[in-house]
Amino acid sequence: MSLVKICGINSAAAFDAAWEAGADYIGFVFFPPSPRYVTPAQAASLSARQAGGPLRVGLFVNPDEAQIETVLRAIRLDILQLHAIPELAAALRARFGLPVWRQLGVAAEEDFPAPGEEVDGYVVEAKPPPGATRPGGNAVRADWDLLARFRPDKPWLLAGGLTPENVAAALARTHAPGVDVSSGVEHAPGQKSPDLIRAFIHAARGHG
Repeated sequence: MSLVKICGINSAAAFDAAWEAGADYIGFVFFPPSPRYVTPAQAASLSARQAGGPLRVGLFVNPDEAQIETVLRAIRLDILQLHAIPELAAALRARFGLPVWRQLGVAAEEDFPAPGEEVDGYVVEAKPPPGATRPGGNAVRADWDLLARFRPDKPWLLAGGLTPENVAAALARTHAPGVDVSSGVEHAPGQKSPDLIRAFIHAARGHG
């Protein structure tokens, strides 16, 4: 069964929909330029709505230790998802003792990671378009044909431009172990739709 991560959770309705529909991971974005940004206190309040359930993932962009420490004082995270070079990702993994997923922007095979990186997984998407203000989460569909040849030595999630309508085809083409969606389950930037969250998880699990 494919793993599903709903990223950019920033409302009670979105959290409840992801939890009730059986998402494997819920992502909180700690990057202020994102329309999905939440403060550590907001994330903690949302996470406290239900015990257990999906693992909590914190998304950071080139963070320093102090930023992650501030978040972890407010909320227990299960995984750190980092837009960062491999060396920084490895250092933060060692510092905090938490699993680390590194975000990858991929446009060609030379963008594939080298074997043996000191991370626990990857979130793989297209490279940001010219002029983008964010390194990821730009709703750009990855090259599924390229990623059909992606065979890293770590687990990975496919991201970028996924929707309830295309997620089953994306999984079939790439053979990704799982998927990560944010804007594809929104009715406006940063505004999650509980109905789309439920539809996405349903489709990703092969029932759509």
